[in-house]
Amino acid sequence: MRLHSILYSELIAKDFSFASVRRRLAKEPFDSRQNQTRIRVSMEKGGLDSAGREFKNAEEMWREQVGEDQSKKTEWYRQGIGYWEGVEASANGVLGGYGHVNEPDIMGSEAFLNTLLSERFPDAANSQRHLVVLDCGSGIGRVTKNLLIRYFNEVDLLEPVSHFLETARESLAPENHMASDMHKAANFLCVPLQEFTPEAGRYDIIWVQWCIGHLTDDDFVSFFKRAKVGLKPGGLFVLKENIARTGFVLDTEDRSITRSDLYFKELFCQCGLQIYKSKDQKGLPEELFAVKMYALTTDLPKKAHRTKSKVQANRPGVIK
Repeated sequence: MRLHSILYSELIAKDFSFASVRRRLAKEPFDSRQNQTRIRVSMEKGGLDSAGREFKNAEEMWREQVGEDQSKKTEWYRQGIGYWEGVEASANGVLGGYGHVNEPDIMGSEAFLNTLLSERFPDAANSQRHLVVLDCGSGIGRVTKNLLIRYFNEVDLLEPVSHFLETARESLAPENHMASDMHKAANFLCVPLQEFTPEAGRYDIIWVQWCIGHLTDDDFVSFFKRAKVGLKPGGLFVLKENIARTGFVLDTEDRSITRSDLYFKELFCQCGLQIYKSKDQKGLPEELFAVKMYALTTDLPKKAHRTKSKVQANRPGVIK
């Protein structure tokens, strides 16, 4: 996760606090094709890049950044990984110099997770359910070590930056981490999101925090459609990301995009996902982007049950 505050004073009026948080606080690009079908998002407003340049809409921005040439898209991802390969494998490094954000971040996530576990997996409280979670964009294992491994029996870590993943592996080794035998980091997967397909039916929750902004919109949709198969019945996605006030903010340094709440909701619709719950993160520095947590389900929305109108129900019968 990366938290930059530079240029904030100049661009705050245009909704840009240059706060890209590693564990990567909200970034995700749009434009690209999936099965030759362009995924379009109708933005309520245009957006900005980190130099303050304005785009009239997301399509214009993505056309410039990745176009329709696969080589440009490949370069987009190469530069994104390259940025993080130059970052120190520490909490302060992955949080962009905002290491003190770790505590409020974990506290907010834990409160949200507790609500989800009690409502969706009540049988886990008395150890009747073996809980498994996937930590996407796991970085150095910060969220796994401070939160997930305390609640889940197994945690798989997915991270494309190799030196971050090796740090996580060392930090979460049994001899270096105080965890019970019933809770462990199971697998360390050095794979980027846009190339990952999970094992079918393995996960109760797929946790995606501060990393999705590195994907183009079509890869965003493709990832969630593939990842659905990895959920157990009743399973959830948890997405925690930076939120732009309107439109989007493009970070040209680490190749990522911060989307608005509306932008995310339109993409969720493209993915066939429904919002089960959402919550704003509290306690972060004011110069940073707002952060929001979404619990997403593949369940179809419940249809409203039709009932007879009271007028008709109370109408006296006809006496013959």
